[in-house]
Amino acid sequence: MFKIIEKTNLAPQIKKIVVEAGEIARKARPGQFVVIVSKESSERIPLTIADLNPQEGTITLIFQEIGFSTRELGLLGPGDSIQHILGPLGQPTDIENFGTVICVGGGVGIAEIYPVVKAMKKAGNRVLGIIGARKESLIILKEELRELCDEFFITTDDGSLGKKGLVTDILQDLFTSVEKSTHTLYPNRVYAVGPVVMMQAVSNLTKMYNIKTIVSLNPIMVDATGMCGSCRVSVGGKVVFGCVDGPEFDGHQVDFEELKKRLNSFKEKEDSL
Repeated sequence: MFKIIEKTNLAPQIKKIVVEAGEIARKARPGQFVVIVSKESSERIPLTIADLNPQEGTITLIFQEIGFSTRELGLLGPGDSIQHILGPLGQPTDIENFGTVICVGGGVGIAEIYPVVKAMKKAGNRVLGIIGARKESLIILKEELRELCDEFFITTDDGSLGKKGLVTDILQDLFTSVEKSTHTLYPNRVYAVGPVVMMQAVSNLTKMYNIKTIVSLNPIMVDATGMCGSCRVSVGGKVVFGCVDGPEFDGHQVDFEELKKRLNSFKEKEDSL
């Protein structure tokens, strides 16, 4: 059993919980995830570790209540316990001093870029952050990220906060400004997490500029150990498993169309719950 010691409502249907999980907190690295089982009879939910505190033995998880299982998890609060947490799982983010790194987060994916931004900054990179959501109320962790980033940008679909438009609009603006400057080089790496269509759009744009781009995928997972095969995705023409080979892959090699089809496999059943 893993005790919840803190719970915060970050935005409508987006929750943050801090959970006692000492061994995971000591071993986890940016980009890795855990699998949650809220109750003995609950299904398994993969969630990225948004933050951790090895000294206090806690991990922070941020999730959106979009289906039966995440709504069930959202009912738990401080003092309650989660039945099982398995992790850390997946391959950690490749962190080194690349030079200039742009981290792009969309929706709840903003939570997933947070530990990567922290680690990239600690490694000596110049970090630019771009986050976006449909409207202001869905923007999370903006102050935390603003404090970490050398430059920071926000977009909303409706223009209620930051620039009206998409994260790719800001990204294109940055590339255009670089082209006009004789002193600034293109970023050395782009890291993107968010809705599949957003990661695909970012990857399509950066491919035009030949900028290495890493995306963190969210395929359907069951056991998260590579045994069931439900999280398989095509990357560079090869079948890989999101849980053990990922969740991060070269965005220029991912078959996003196949990923989108697989993510809709259980949509009708999930909507009926």
